[in-house]
Amino acid sequence: MTEVLEHFKRVSGGNFRSGGIRTSGGTRGLDVIDPATEAVIGSVTETPPEEIDACIEIANAAQRSWWRDLSSVERAHAIHEAADAITRLRPLLAEALTREMGKPYKESLDEVDWCVHSLRYSAEIGRSDMGRVMGPAVAGQMHYTIKQPLGTIALIMPFNYPMVLLAWEAGAALAGGNACIVKPSEYTTLTTLLFAEAFSHLPEGLFQVVTGGGEVGRRLVEHPGTHGVAFTGSVPVGRSVSATCGDLMKPALIETSGNDPFIVMPSAPLDIAARAAAFSAYMNCGQICVSAERFYVHEDIHDAFVEKLVEETAKLRIGNGLDKVDMGPLVSSKERDRYEAVLARAKDEGARAAIGGGRPSGFNQGWFVDATVLVDCTPDMSLFHNESFGPVAPICRVRDFDEALAHANNSTYGLGANIYTRDLGEAVRATEDLQAGMVWVNAPLLDNDAGPFGGSKFSGLGRQLGPEGIDTFRETKLVMIDPACAPQDFWWFPYPDEEMFKKN
Repeated sequence: MTEVLEHFKRVSGGNFRSGGIRTSGGTRGLDVIDPATEAVIGSVTETPPEEIDACIEIANAAQRSWWRDLSSVERAHAIHEAADAITRLRPLLAEALTREMGKPYKESLDEVDWCVHSLRYSAEIGRSDMGRVMGPAVAGQMHYTIKQPLGTIALIMPFNYPMVLLAWEAGAALAGGNACIVKPSEYTTLTTLLFAEAFSHLPEGLFQVVTGGGEVGRRLVEHPGTHGVAFTGSVPVGRSVSATCGDLMKPALIETSGNDPFIVMPSAPLDIAARAAAFSAYMNCGQICVSAERFYVHEDIHDAFVEKLVEETAKLRIGNGLDKVDMGPLVSSKERDRYEAVLARAKDEGARAAIGGGRPSGFNQGWFVDATVLVDCTPDMSLFHNESFGPVAPICRVRDFDEALAHANNSTYGLGANIYTRDLGEAVRATEDLQAGMVWVNAPLLDNDAGPFGGSKFSGLGRQLGPEGIDTFRETKLVMIDPACAPQDFWWFPYPDEEMFKKN
């Protein structure tokens, strides 16, 4: 048995609380299954309500009695220490993620690295941005704002990027002076528990992980002892979380689905655009909220682009993420069933697979699917209006840039958008007119810790990363001081006679 499997055995059935892995008293649970081999590699326990309540109580105690009153420099040092620990754990965490979730080991290593530099950015922005001083409305006074923590933040995480999204949110929340309680996806709980051990040096209760399904998340959201929520997941659950937080007047960051467009215009270098398209559609087996899921290709280059994308797709090595592969399996049999139903409907509506469209040969186990290029697509197909969350590139032919832009914006989602063009006018118009929280011109799917990540429409509310990300977990307080304690006769009682109403 490998070291990682031994660690999975150690953390199975546990939570991360009081600074370490603690066995949960929950009696219900589920098996954790390797999506490449279908082997049972651990178990997850449903945390009982009383344990959740205890975690919330200790989180608030840690936040109020110590963490919120530390200097921003001291908090930054503590977050850097977590980043150092993650660096030491890099190979273990990467292997754990590949075994539990299925992505290629190279992608898992990248995710660990992204966690490290994201945490370091949050640590520094937390001590460099604490408010602003403004010109006073009254001479001699001092007017300024201060940023203060919300309290205890509930973080409800997805399976596709369980570590880096947690690093984005927990890093910002901790840098802002908050405590964190994490509810990981049932599909990536064991990796999250191992990741949590990098935070074991923090005050007891400041960073905790409680395991389980939807009821655990619901209790965290509804509990009066949590003061903010960050949720990443589906639109229906995101809307429910948003509605609950609205009723409770509780701040919420909601990141739901995407159905991102990818426009290719005649001026684009097709070799590069095809490679970019393959990466944007198939990375992490298409299980990315900002995957390119709708391709609008100018009719003058449509056939040539399809040919090149098919060539790039054929090169992909599919298999167990611990082997030399480019694409692993989908995360679960349930997800594969859902995705295959999406493909079947697209074919029923007239789409045709130029390559792929089924399951790769040679696999007797694991939840593998082909990377697929669909042609003969029309913009009214269901695939162009719903998130596929799988490795498929459906291509629609367009007459010109205006038609591509109109189709790209004809969506209830607005997370990211891509365009490949060397026409400066098209590029500038795309950045201004595409209805999305992020626009990538010839540079798909990139993140920048210093820039905000988030969407519009049904893709969510709020932003992660950048100064905007840390402000998600802080409230701004306005302060006005008159050091002279002078009378403010310009508007105090008694009102001067000359300012009274003049009667005729």
